[in-house]
Amino acid sequence: MKELSAGDLTQLIHSVFPSHPDDHSLGILVDIPRKSADDTPDWKQRRQLAQAWYKILQDQISDLHLDEIKLIAYPDVASNNADLPEFAYLFSKDLPEDTSLLESEGKRESFSNLFLNTQIFLAPTQYSTTAPLKVAAKKFNFRAATMPGFSQAMIPTLKIDYNEVNRRVLLLKEKLDLAQAAQVIFLVDEKQSYQMLFDLRHRLAHASTGRFPEKGTAGNLPSGEAYIVPYEGEKKDKSQTEGLLPVQIENDVVLFNIKENRAVGVEGRGNTAFAEHEHLKREPAYGNMAELGFGVLAAFGIKPVGEILLDEKLGFHIAFGRSEHFGGAVGPQDFSSPEEVIHLDRIYIPATQPRILIRSLILQYKDNRGEIIMENSRYLLF
Repeated sequence: MKELSAGDLTQLIHSVFPSHPDDHSLGILVDIPRKSADDTPDWKQRRQLAQAWYKILQDQISDLHLDEIKLIAYPDVASNNADLPEFAYLFSKDLPEDTSLLESEGKRESFSNLFLNTQIFLAPTQYSTTAPLKVAAKKFNFRAATMPGFSQAMIPTLKIDYNEVNRRVLLLKEKLDLAQAAQVIFLVDEKQSYQMLFDLRHRLAHASTGRFPEKGTAGNLPSGEAYIVPYEGEKKDKSQTEGLLPVQIENDVVLFNIKENRAVGVEGRGNTAFAEHEHLKREPAYGNMAELGFGVLAAFGIKPVGEILLDEKLGFHIAFGRSEHFGGAVGPQDFSSPEEVIHLDRIYIPATQPRILIRSLILQYKDNRGEIIMENSRYLLF
């Protein structure tokens, strides 16, 4: 990692994880391809990055005020935010290229034991571990920064003014906490408008500022977003989330028909619409409106790199699927198998959905007051 020196990386750990007296172990968590054919150059580079961090942090262990740095590998789970396997493997040398050598070259240990005996985790993985680590962090009282898809292209995000990021994110959280609903008008191809109402009752927002001072917390690094789970109807009253949600997938725009916070149908032509229809038919929980996210990093000159970890922090996004790790009601038990569990963000910025514009986004409060916080895909708050 040429752009970060040993001092830079040590300072980053201190900034992200302010020291607690009982911190003594930091684990670097990586997933290994189950099949060599599934590997990619970016994934391989990420594992090399993890190894480099392991070696650097071992040399800096006294400056970190820790006793142990662990390099932890496990077989990939094939889906973002799926549950982790029962066992992982500790390595002191190079990581294997695929899982065939995990057992023979690594030291097997259960994730339960690792969670009990490791206070800090960095997770530069191929498939996101945010959901399972959020759940485990609360149970085992550790802290974790999840970094799915992290690459050297993201390094500038580790050097921006996180005090200002923190201010903007907390302002958004404050407004989302008070809001009862969010009304979003989308404009497709500069001519066709669609409207969504997201029910925000019974919910509080989360602030993801890239710092984890409190035990029992986990989230993304780099970061810079406020996010909230729409009400999913788990109480007596039904969710009021409804409308037509346009999503651009590659070159096609498909429309999800949303009722009571669930996609119940897909409109559109071609293979993309058919694939989404089949996914929804196979896994109804995929259609859950799991998150409204408000990223702020675009204003700091950060550009998309083609990885959700960073790109979702640039602007407004909506997630489908699993939500219980954010305080919602839909979790792995609602999917047909662990491999089908998903939390998938759709990011509404020009680089990812150029055919769709956020014409306006209005937060509605209890006193019937409305506040426009976005117009033409730009924030009006700062």
